[in-house]
Amino acid sequence: MDLIFKFIGLALIITIAVIVVKQWKPELAVLVGVAGSVVMFFYIIEMLQEVYGLFTMLLDSAHIDPELFIILLKIVGIGYLTEFGANICSDSGNSAIASKILLAGKLAIFILAIPIIKNLISLLASIMV
Repeated sequence: MDLIFKFIGLALIITIAVIVVKQWKPELAVLVGVAGSVVMFFYIIEMLQEVYGLFTMLLDSAHIDPELFIILLKIVGIGYLTEFGANICSDSGNSAIASKILLAGKLAIFILAIPIIKNLISLLASIMV
């Protein structure tokens, strides 16, 4: 809970900094926003470490293959990273590049999901037989 308050405070400070810089040097405002976004991203990673520990404990107790969980974490990570990158591109006025980032992220997620789909199909086949 403490991290979210720090995160929101940081976001407000970055927003104010971007507004102030935009008044004097509009070309630097994008760089301030990107730098602030990177700092915010590190706070997000810190929050995700707590979630990772919880899920690792749950997987150990449920005897679920950790490889599948790692794939799911990678998929979620790719989703967040592609959205993060696309938003930065959109904020700087490059919506065409942002859409390409989103497309690449979706393709990467699909490729990573193939082992999960294979396991699901084999599970369904074993149930139906």
